[in-house]
This record gives sequence, structure tokens and C-alpha cells, in this order.
Amino acid sequence: NTTWPGVAMTDEGNGYFGYTIPNATSSNIIFNNDASPQTVDLSRTASGEYWYYSADLNLANYKWYTEDQEKPKTPVIVASPEPKVYVTAQAVTLTGSNTGDKIYYTVDGSTPTTSSLLYNGAISVSQTTTIKAFGVNTLSVSGSVYSFTYVIDFNADLEAPTIVANNSIIASESPITVSFTIKDNKSAVTTAYYTTDSTQPTTSSQVYTSGDASGSGKVGPSMIISKSTNLKFLVRDAAGNETYSSFFYNVGPNTRSDFREESIYFLMTTRFFDGDSTNNRYTRADDKSGNKLNNDPPWRGDFKGLIDKLDYIKALGFTAIWITPALLNRSEYDYHGYHTWDFNQIDKRLESQGASYEDLVKAVHSKGMKLVQDIVLNHSSRYGIKDVAPVKFWGDVSDPQWGDGTPIDYYDVPNPNFVYNGLDVEPISGKSWYNGDLYQKEPPTLPWTADVSQWGLKKGTNNIGLFWYEFQWPTEVAVKNIFNPEWFHPNFLKNWEDETCQTGSIHEDCIDLDTESKVVQDYLINAYDKLIDMGVDSFRIDTVKHISRNTFNRRFIPAFKQRGGDNFYLFGEVCTRVNEVWNKGNAPLSVPFYTWKERQTYSADDHTAAHEAYTYEFQQGTANQPTSNNHYLNGNNYQTPDYSKNSGMAVIDFPMHWNFDDAGNAFRMKSEDKYYNDATWNVTYVQSHDYSPIEGPQDTTVRYNAGTDAWAENMTLLWTFRGIPCLFYGDEIEFKKGATIDKGPSLALEESGRAYFGKNIEGTVSVTDFATYTGATGAMATTLNHPLAKHLQRLNKIRRAIPALQKGQYSTDGVSGGMAFKRRFTDTSKGIDSFVLVTISGSATFTGIPNGTYKDAITGDTITVTGGSLTANCSGKGNARIYVLNGLGKIGEDGSYLK
Repeated sequence: NTTWPGVAMTDEGNGYFGYTIPNATSSNIIFNNDASPQTVDLSRTASGEYWYYSADLNLANYKWYTEDQEKPKTPVIVASPEPKVYVTAQAVTLTGSNTGDKIYYTVDGSTPTTSSLLYNGAISVSQTTTIKAFGVNTLSVSGSVYSFTYVIDFNADLEAPTIVANNSIIASESPITVSFTIKDNKSAVTTAYYTTDSTQPTTSSQVYTSGDASGSGKVGPSMIISKSTNLKFLVRDAAGNETYSSFFYNVGPNTRSDFREESIYFLMTTRFFDGDSTNNRYTRADDKSGNKLNNDPPWRGDFKGLIDKLDYIKALGFTAIWITPALLNRSEYDYHGYHTWDFNQIDKRLESQGASYEDLVKAVHSKGMKLVQDIVLNHSSRYGIKDVAPVKFWGDVSDPQWGDGTPIDYYDVPNPNFVYNGLDVEPISGKSWYNGDLYQKEPPTLPWTADVSQWGLKKGTNNIGLFWYEFQWPTEVAVKNIFNPEWFHPNFLKNWEDETCQTGSIHEDCIDLDTESKVVQDYLINAYDKLIDMGVDSFRIDTVKHISRNTFNRRFIPAFKQRGGDNFYLFGEVCTRVNEVWNKGNAPLSVPFYTWKERQTYSADDHTAAHEAYTYEFQQGTANQPTSNNHYLNGNNYQTPDYSKNSGMAVIDFPMHWNFDDAGNAFRMKSEDKYYNDATWNVTYVQSHDYSPIEGPQDTTVRYNAGTDAWAENMTLLWTFRGIPCLFYGDEIEFKKGATIDKGPSLALEESGRAYFGKNIEGTVSVTDFATYTGATGAMATTLNHPLAKHLQRLNKIRRAIPALQKGQYSTDGVSGGMAFKRRFTDTSKGIDSFVLVTISGSATFTGIPNGTYKDAITGDTITVTGGSLTANCSGKGNARIYVLNGLGKIGEDGSYLK
């Protein structure tokens, strides 16, 4: 009937209205309720029964279904806790798929029927028991029988043995003598097997040591490591519990023990290069993000892709690679790696056959390069930490708005046989981001004082009109009550710039760990020690400002240095949003502050000490902070640095970063270098995956877009001035210049500064040394030939050849010019004395310098100084003159800028 208002439908009394079109194989339809509302033109093209449904009654969310979406589902039964071996009695709860499901069960192994026990509360299991159960929904539809076996063995040995190295040296030019201690909780034979060829050991591998490892453990024999070796151990106790551990030793000449000799290429692994499409994965947020429309899975790049493109990075001349966190993540949008769910597992979305994390480390080292691993100490994912401190929120798989099969389709049917690892697709939901193990409808019983009286209460509607419930998300109430107080701080951050920023969560996906708690410290240190043991060369530490410096100085820095050795390089992200070293006058939340040891002794308790340390330093203020000349020449002479007060952790130079809208502004930040213990250890860059110095809309920043000439000038300063230069992936070709760097799932990755880079580096190249290559093909050849890429190649060659540019102190005394300075590095034990004069984008005169022969690394020009003065003539933005005393002369070939 095409006459308005159409044919009246039959009210079925349950919220549905029905109508049958007889003898029809297709139909065009409009549903309306008088004048308003009404749908758009709809159609069905096959005979059958259809439901047009939306849980929230929002016209925009209606969809066609072939069955009633409010009809109870066939019950699936889930048991909690997980069926396995326990050493204590367990209270087992059973849940079905729908509200109102009746669950029948047996505890004697027999098949249950409707005459069996009716579940009405937790089942006490104090001996080995098999529970079999099935559910019947309100339509009398029965589900399958599920079986859950709990083994209760009060004497069971469930604790795996451990193995630790007895020395901390992992890199050396000469052979290293190593030994290891195995420990177990039981007095029985424990055996350690090992391999030296990077293969996984088995019980058929060579035995390292065997015997009683209880108590203080069993120390194994010493081994001499004379070449770079990846020792892999399998330790197995008498009960069959096993532990796998790896220890990488980098032995041989030219190991570059001083990290200032490096230049760093920073990349987001998932956005760099896709070497294996089988581990590509979308996230829950990707319908919203637009990534699916772009055929751009956020989890796209991987270790295989990075291994394949190591020669590209080496062709640019970089000696170190900084990668985003690699541990198992879990959140709505976790491709970046900063929402860790399991600190003891590498995220499988990054690995492939033959391209494991250990394979990556080995491949990087085989190229003569180093690996910087980004790590997170400050927070976990919104779901806590797997196994040790997990969190379940309120959820209902049958909720009419959020439940399984609704348009939102948020809650997945629990599957007790599935373990989330990010990669595998859960078979019932068809999702790799399955969440059936992360929620429960009933209020939890927790072993700490918690108020869950509002569990599951409707609290209002969200921005798309859906009801939301208390404890559905990590709200203030949830963080205060259902997160284990031994592991987490019980509140959200209130102020980014006072002490509370160190005891509150910075985001709902970044739940603040109580880093002053010993159980947290031990867990994190043990987890990250494993990465050191696999051969990682350095840690970049995330969100450092949100952890007390005292805790770093007491716990984390000493632990990582002990494991990785004194030369294991640590640098932290003390993210301040100001253009000076002091963060709004607050010294203990400022960048240089973290480069110093404590200057007072505080209480033994770490919580108390953190507060005491902050209060003391805040009261001291910025005017009473220590200063240093470790970065500065004494006249023309290199002075031995005094590191007695150095914390052992360097920092990203955020003040310089924020001033890189112009290289001259960044250079002027040298006036505040005295507040760092030694600014020559700062990591310096223009921009990163989070920020650039160029402001964008709505408190965002955009990838640097001040022009190619400005980029070249920035690079010239970074590669010749103090600090360790770092470049964000793609900046070698001004990739995505002007694009907003990050807006989460509100902006498709392809349109952001975190776009996929792989299309620009397809092809191959043959590399013979850093920044020395032949035979580049495909898009890679074009990229390597970009003016900025060529500029970088030459800068890397020059910096590698001149120790003063790597590790030298500097001075501007006796220097007239714009960006101009002199640098020197002296190591008499190695016969090194490197003195250099640098001017950038303009001429400069240097007076009071040593007499001698100076050669320019850019032009090869030679000047003999007899009167202590040299004038370097230079013009062109990004150009430079680099006069080296007793230097080699011209290094590299002229390009668009250095000439």
C-alpha cells in the first residue's frame, strides 16, 4: 500500500510490531509512526522472516536481523576460577549467557539432567572434582553440557624454577666469564639445559647444571663467552614445572660502549613496514576510526618487516633503533604498545615464524646496530595486569544495548577455553579483541575493602544515547574500589603539575601502578630484566614525570644497571609542556631534575620517602637546584666529568624539542644546560609520535611543516651539537608534514602523523657500512635519494668520524656568530683527542683556539692557525663548516645543503 500513512501493523505486545506480506519474494518498505519518526527507504530481497531492530531505539542504529535479537540465546556455561590444579579449596561460580538461565550440574562426573542439582550459588570444591553443567533459558532451550575439572592437591608444586646470571656485564670487547644460579621452591632435582646457537633448548640439550636448587639455589659452572652469543636455558624441576630464559652477550671489538656514539631512528613498529600480513589486526575502535575504510589495520607493521628493512635504516646512517613497547597490550586501541596487559609476554601481533623478538635483537646486532626498547613502568592497561592483578568490570552479555549481537556488540560470550593473546581470533565472537573474560554481571567479592554497592547501576547516557553503568569502565569509583590497592594507586590524576600527578591515573587506558609498592617493583624489574637478558641495549622509559625520582634512584635505575651493566643506557620521557627547563616553577617535575641523585636521606618506606623527597625539593625551588659543568669545556680543554651525583638516567630534551620551531631558538636553550648533570647525554629530537613544536587545532600538534630548508638546519644542529640525535620515522622525507600527529580513534591513522610508512620503503638496498650503500631499488631508492635523506646520510658519516661531535663538551667562549660553538673530547687511555669548530647557516670567528692545522669536514678546506683565531665562512640554511684540528678533511659528498 503506497498511500500515506500505509498499512497498520499488529502490536505483538512485546515492543515489536509485525506485518506479513503474503506471496512476496521482495519488498520495498518504509516504517513510520504517523508523521514522525520514519525510516529511510528499506528493502528485503528474499522471502523469509525479518526483524528490524535497535537496542537503543535510535533510528541511526537500526539493522535487519533474521532472528529476534531479544530472544534468549542458547546458554553457554562459564566457570570461574579457571579449571586447573590448585593447592587450596576453591569456590566455583557458574554463569550462563542470559538473565534467567537455569543451570543444572553434577559434581560426580555424571551427565547432568533437569533432575540434577540446580545452581544457586558458589560450589565449594575441596578435593579433585569434575563439575558438569548445562543451562536452560527462559524459552526452555537447553545448551550443551560443559565439563570443568578442578584438581585440588595441597602438596602440588606449581611454582616454576628460576635462573639468574651471577654477573652484570653483557657487552665487552674481551671475553666474559659468566655463571648462573638456579633456584626452586622444593628440595628435589632441578636441571638446567642450554643452547648457544639461539635455538630453543629441550631436555635433550646439553646440561648446564643439575641437583637440589632449593634454599639459596645451585650455582652452575663458569662459562667463557668469547664471541657474541645468545645463551638459552630450559630449567625444569622434579614436578615438571619449566622456565625458559635467554641471556645475550655482545662480545667483540667496536661494541660502542658509550651510547653518545649512536644516532637513533625512532619508529612505531606497527606503522613502519608490514613483513607478514597474517599478523595484521584491527581493533575494537576501527569502525569509528575509519581505518577499515582505508584498509589500514593499526597492527600492520611487525618485527619481520623491521628486520627486512634494517638495511634501509643503516643506509641512512643510523646506528640505533628505538621501537615502541613490544609487550602484550589490551585496550580498545592498543596498536602503539603503551597499554600493557602482560609484562611477561611479547605481543604476538608483532612476531612471525623466524621473526621473534629475540630474532629481531639478533638481527639488529648482526648489522652492528643497537636496539632501544621503549618500556612502561608507570601504568598498566585498563584491565590491570594478567594473572597477578587483573580487573573485571561490570558487563552483561545479554544487555539490550551493549550485549552480544547488538549494534554495539560490546560484550562477547565468555569462552573459558580461549586465552587472549592479541593475535588469535576467538571462535564464538570472531574477534581478536575478544573481551568475554573481562567482565561479570554479579558484584565481585574482593580480598580488600571495596564498596561495590553501585555495581551495575545505570548512571546516565553517553554521547550516543546509550545507558552506561557504574563499574562498566575505569571511572574514579572503579579505580578506587576494584583495582588491587597493593598494585595500583586508587584515583585519577587531578593536576598534571603537582605531586598528585605521581599517584593518579593519567587516562582510563593507563591505570597508575603503585611504583612504590615492592610487589610492583619486583614484578616490573623481573619482567624487563628478561628483555635485557635477550640483548636489548637501552631502555627509553615512558611517563617518567609520573613516578618519584626517589623511586627511580632507589629501585629501578640500580636494578636495570645491575642487570644490563654500567653502560646500559637509560633515558626517560619527562614530558613537560613548557619552553624552558623548569616546569612552571616546579623543580621535581622538571626535565633536568631526573638526571640527579637524591641529596637527602629519606624514610626507609618508599611511599613515605617519595612524598618526603618531593616536598623537600619543591620547597628548595628552582633557584636551589644543583648545577654542573660536565657539558662545558674548561677554556679549550676537556675536563673529566664528575658523575658522583648523576642518577644514571638521561632524559629526552623536551625544552629543546619545544623550541625547535626554529633551530636558533633550540640552540639558545644551551643557556640552561647547567641544570642537567650532563647535557651531552640528552636525547634530542624535533618531534615524536606524540608531539612536535608546531601547534595544531584543539591542543594538538602537527608533524613539522616549517619547510625542507628548516628541517635541514634542524638536522645539522642536532647532529653537531651536544646530545644524542634522534629522528622520528619518515622525517627523512617530511612524511605526513602538517598532519595532526595523534587524535586516537577520532582520526584515521592514514590521515595522522602515525600513518603507515611501508609504501615509501618497498624495494631493496645493499649496504656495506653506515650511510654507504649501492643498488637501491623501488620506492626505497626514491626515499634514500630525497634531499633530507641524503643530508642525514652525510651528517651521520661526519658525526661517526669525529668523536668530539659524539661525546665532546662544548663552549661558545671566544666564538662570534649565530649557531656556532667549539667541542672537544679527550680520552688519553685510547689515544683520542678530538677538537672541532662548528658554525651552522652562517659564518663565525673563533678566537683563543689552539694553533694548528684545521680541516673542514664539509669542503676539505685547510686553515693553519698560528694566532689563535679562525674565521669559518658559511652561507645557506642548513649548511655548516666543521673545522677539525688535525682532521681528515672532507667527509662524504656534497648535497643540497652541506656543500
